[in-house]
Amino acid sequence: MHMIGDTSPRSQKPSHRVKFTYKTPNPRMNRTRPDILPNLLRFLRIYMSSNNLQRSKNQNDPSGVLNPRTTSYEFFGPIGALVIIVTVPIIIYGLYFGCSEETGGCPPVGWLSALTEISQLLSTRGWWETLMLRLWDAEAMIYYSAWYLFCVIAWAILPGATIEGKPLRNGEVKEYTANAFSTFLLALGVVCGYISRFGPESFTFLYEKWVGFVTASIIMAFIQAFIVYLMSFRKGALLALGGKTGNPIYDFFIGRELNPSIGSFDIKSFNELRPSMILWALIDISMACEQAVRRGGWENVTNSMWLVLIGHIGYITDALYNESALFTTMDIISDGFGYMLSIGVLSWIPFTFSLQARYLVFNQLELGSFASAGIFLLNATGYWIFRDSNNEKNDFRNGRNPKNLKYMTTNSGSKLITSGWWGLSRHPNYMGDLFMSLSWSLPTGFQTPITYFYLFYFSILLIHRQIRDDEHCAKKYGDDWEKYKRMVPYRIFPYVY
Repeated sequence: MHMIGDTSPRSQKPSHRVKFTYKTPNPRMNRTRPDILPNLLRFLRIYMSSNNLQRSKNQNDPSGVLNPRTTSYEFFGPIGALVIIVTVPIIIYGLYFGCSEETGGCPPVGWLSALTEISQLLSTRGWWETLMLRLWDAEAMIYYSAWYLFCVIAWAILPGATIEGKPLRNGEVKEYTANAFSTFLLALGVVCGYISRFGPESFTFLYEKWVGFVTASIIMAFIQAFIVYLMSFRKGALLALGGKTGNPIYDFFIGRELNPSIGSFDIKSFNELRPSMILWALIDISMACEQAVRRGGWENVTNSMWLVLIGHIGYITDALYNESALFTTMDIISDGFGYMLSIGVLSWIPFTFSLQARYLVFNQLELGSFASAGIFLLNATGYWIFRDSNNEKNDFRNGRNPKNLKYMTTNSGSKLITSGWWGLSRHPNYMGDLFMSLSWSLPTGFQTPITYFYLFYFSILLIHRQIRDDEHCAKKYGDDWEKYKRMVPYRIFPYVY
C-alpha cells in the first residue's frame, strides 16, 4: 500500500519527443530563431493525447453517459465547501498558535487577550502584509519544494511493483508504481545519516520553522487543486461522479477529475502517501531531535516521546508497506482530486497529526512503567485489530479465504463477509484505528484537551465514512444490504455502535 518487469507505466509511455533545433542554412549568417510556437503547440497536443491512452473512449460523450451531471451535494453544498476551504488553513494555524511555547502554552496563557489582538490587527490598514510577514518563510518554502521534488524523483527512479487498479467507467485499468515504501526507506536513510553525522541539532529546523512549512504546504495544496481543476476541462477527462455539479466552488473543492495524471504520474495516488505520510514521520523525528538537544542527548528523550514516535511511525510504515491496498479505497476509486484531498494530504496530515510530538517538545512528560506499558499495549491491540481485519478483507477480495470466513452472496453476485472481524462489526478496522488514536494522545497526559484533537477529529471522520459507506452499499446491494445489516448489526464497536 510488487514486480512485473517491463510492464511499469513508465515503460509504456508513448515515445513522443519534441526537438527544438537551431537551423543554420548559411554559416555566414546569424542563427535563425527556433520555430518555438509550432513546437510548443505540438508538445501540448502530444501531452493531451498521451496523458491517458484510453481516454479516447469517452472523448465523444455529448450525452454525459460517462460523465453525468452531479445532482446532489455533500458537505452542505457550495456554502459548506467555501467554509471548509477557508477554515481548514485557519485550523492548522490555530493548532500551532493555540498550542505552542511561542504563544505561551497549550492553550496560551491569556488567550482571550490574544484573540483581541488578532481582531485589532485585522481591523488595521496593511493587516495583510503584517500577516504574511508572520506566516511566510522563504527558506521553508525552498525546503518544502525540495522535499516535494525529492519525492517525485524517488517515484521516478526507485524500483517498485506495477499494480493494476480497479476498472474505471470508461473501461480503462490504470497502472500504479508502488514504491512509496522504498521512498520512505531512502528518506529515513538520508535523514538518519545526516543526524548521525551532524547531530540532532542539525535536524530541528522543522520545529523552528513550523509556521513557514505550514504556509508552504498550503500554497502547494492550493496550486495543485487549481491546476487539476483546470486540467479537468480538457477533452476526454474522466470526471468523478460527485464532481460535476457545475458550481465552480464546489467542484474545485470536491475534485472534478477522478484521476488527474501527467503521463504515468498519477497526481492523486502520489500525494496520498509520499509527500504527506513520510513528511509526518520526518516531523516527528525533528521533534525528538529538538527534545534531545534540550535534554542533553538521545538517552534523555522522554518515554512519552518514544511512545508517540513508535505509534506514529509504526502506523506510517504499515501504510507505506501496504501501498497496494490504497488502490482499492474510495479515495482512489470514486473520489475526485480537488482542494479537499490536496489540502488534506499535503497540509492537514503532516502538520496536525504530529501535534502530540510537537507538544512533548515543550511539555516533557516522563510516564511511569505501568502507564507506558498500558499505552503500548493499547496501541499494539489497535494495530492488531486494524491490520488483521484489513488482511481478512484484502485476502477475501483477492479470492483467498485462509480463515474459511463465512459470507453471504448478494443477488448481484458480490460476497459480503459475515464472520471473523467483519462478523463483529461492519468496520472493525475503524475500531483498531480509534484505539491507536487514543494511544497516541495518552502520552501527552491530561493537562489539555488540544492534544486529543486527532482522536476527536478521527472519530468524526470515521463515523462520516461509515455513514457514507453504508449509503453507498444500500444503493449498490438494495434489500441484500438490509439482510446483511441484520446479520452484522454493529457499525464499528461491537455491542456499542
